[in-house]
Amino acid sequence: MRELTELDDWAPPPVTPGEPTITLTPKAVEMGKKQLAEAGEPSLGLRIGVKGGGCSGYYYVYELAKKVRKRDKVWDFGGLRVVVDDRSLALLEGGTLDWEQRLMGYGFTWQNPNAKGDCGCGASFNV
Repeated sequence: MRELTELDDWAPPPVTPGEPTITLTPKAVEMGKKQLAEAGEPSLGLRIGVKGGGCSGYYYVYELAKKVRKRDKVWDFGGLRVVVDDRSLALLEGGTLDWEQRLMGYGFTWQNPNAKGDCGCGASFNV
C-alpha cells in the first residue's frame, strides 16, 4: 500500500484542516527550519512524536519527515511543515514546543499538559 505522500512526489503534504492542537513558539519554528535546511537531504517537513522508552516511560522524537501517512496530521507553522502521528498527538495535544539555549546545551523542549512527571532533563516523561 502506497503512503499518502512520499518524497518522490516532490509536493508539500496537504495541511490538515482546522486549527493545530499543538503550539510552536517562534523560536521553535525558526530552529526547526534551520535544522531542516542543515540536514542536507530532502524532507516533507519536521516529524515530531513520542515513542515508548526513556527513563520515564516515553520520550520525544524529532526527525525528518520522509512520508506522510493517512492518519498523520500536518500543520504549517510559519512555513515549517510539522507532521505528527495520531498516537503521538494524543500525548502531545495542548502542548507547546519551544527551543531552549542553556549553558550546558540546547534543543527542543515541551510544555506538555499531559505529562504527569518527567526525568528531570525534559527528554522523557510519563502519563
